[in-house]
Parts: sequence; C-alpha cells; structure tokens
Amino acid sequence: MEINPTDFCGLYVITPRVFQDSRGTFVETFNQEELKKHFSFDPFVQDNESVSHKGVLRGLHLQVGEFAQSKLIRVSSGEVFDVCVDLRKNSKTYLKSFATTLSAQNRKQIYIPKGFAHGFLVLSESATFCYKVDAGYSKNHERGIRYDDSQFNISWPKLDTTPIVSEKDLKLPQLNDTLIKEIAN
Repeated sequence: MEINPTDFCGLYVITPRVFQDSRGTFVETFNQEELKKHFSFDPFVQDNESVSHKGVLRGLHLQVGEFAQSKLIRVSSGEVFDVCVDLRKNSKTYLKSFATTLSAQNRKQIYIPKGFAHGFLVLSESATFCYKVDAGYSKNHERGIRYDDSQFNISWPKLDTTPIVSEKDLKLPQLNDTLIKEIAN
C-alpha cells in the first residue's frame, strides 16, 4: 500500500497495490497493521455501502460528539468527485476543502479523521461507494452543511445535468456558530 499524507493533518490518500495475472486482479483494500505504521486510528465498527446514479450529490455530512466518525472510504465501481471539509477549529486547514476523484480504476482510498464534513458527486453512470467507520450511526448526532456553502469554495464538477440532491440535504444549513460549537465538543 502506498500511504500519503495530505496538507490536512490526519487526512491520508491510500493507494493499494493491484496484483494482476491471467485470471484477473487481486487488491488488498484494508490492512490494519500496514495503516498503523503510518498513523493511529480507532478500530472500525461498521462497513457501509451506497449505490448512486450519475449526478447524485451526497453531503456534506458528519456526526458530532461521542458519535463523531473517522472514515476509510473508497469506490468499488464507477467514479466520484470526493470532498472533505476540515471543521476542526484549531486546525491550520480550518474551513478548507480537500477534493479528489475516487474510482474503481484508480482504487484510491481516503482516511478521513473526525472533525471533517464529507460529500461526493457521482461522475459515472453509477457508483458504489464503500466506507468503514469507527462509530455507528446516530440520528441524534447526525449533522450536515449545504454542499454549496460559499465559505468552502468547493469547485464541484459541472455535469450535463443538474445535481440530484436529496430533500434532506437541500435543507441543510450553511455553516453556523451552533454547529461549530458542536464539532468542537
């Protein structure tokens, strides 16, 4: 595995090795001991998978308090434009966003520490998005921020269609002081 830190403290891009022969390919998508050589993380407790169609935009989501989540994300089919926004008040990259393309072809993964909001836009006809989390889902700790909040200057790719955003995500607020306080605790 190739494990590269980003300019965002605790945020890593991971590229697994692909072994290919006449039968096809083999990829080790998670190796706890290998990751621990580069950074520390809490044990993952749940694996999730979502399938979305082209133009679906999910996010920006996070959980707060005792249910704040670190995530290890990847795309097993298709392609997405992935965005992580640093909401850690004392971070040098506070309110900055990190974006990259994740696909089944490039096999890149991202480790996202607690304190980041996360979202993605599906670029291919469909995409299967897989992620491990170190805390389970809690409706009471679920939060979100509008994907188009101008404070983050996210340059979402332009598609030949209007992004498909859930009603729930369209109702998300812009970043506000209440959310900033919740994330800090």
